[in-house]
Amino acid sequence: MAADGFAALTRDDAGMGVVFLRRGLDMLPEDQRDDHACGLILAFEVDDLEGELARLQAEGVEITMPLRSEDWGERAFQVRDPNGVIVELLDWNA
Repeated sequence: MAADGFAALTRDDAGMGVVFLRRGLDMLPEDQRDDHACGLILAFEVDDLEGELARLQAEGVEITMPLRSEDWGERAFQVRDPNGVIVELLDWNA
């Protein structure tokens, strides 16, 4: 679901959801309206990492950490939302 300044990500099989709000929204308590995220990374495992990377690049999303492979088997890249939240998409090498 999405509206001006609001996006909600959910999956029926995940049992959880993530909501992104734009800073400054009147619906937020006054002392939270201009907060920036600090030290937060949201990581999502995806089925098609290269496909997601290509899709985001095609949409003009800035990739803040290029796709890389770690010795422990994780492959990941990162983007940053307008509030400063780092969003990492990843998969695991077999």
